[in-house]
Amino acid sequence: MKDSLTQELQQKAEETVLLDVELQSLERERVHLSLVEEKLVDILQLLQQLEDLNVSRRSLGKMLLSSLESGSNPQHGKAHILEVLNALYHELAACEILSSDGPLQKTQSQQSLHDLIFYC
Repeated sequence: MKDSLTQELQQKAEETVLLDVELQSLERERVHLSLVEEKLVDILQLLQQLEDLNVSRRSLGKMLLSSLESGSNPQHGKAHILEVLNALYHELAACEILSSDGPLQKTQSQQSLHDLIFYC
């Protein structure tokens, strides 16, 4: 009887370890999904602001395609998704800065964001 209790205890300990590993994996996935959700909310807010600034859909499409190409290595998996979203966010933010700056600030923005000017 003592051996059967010992075996049962060992089995429960092994199950506990497996459940802990699964819990850690789920926690990492939750954190990743939270980051993706935050970035998507930021992107949607920028898109709404750019719509108010009358940025053309064609320009927005070019930014999206450029962002997708910047993270064109699909071997990165989940990190790849966040990389593409970050690239898109930065392109949209740069476009908003260029579209909303006044004449004096615009020259400074154009200097640092010269490669994105043709999108806007």
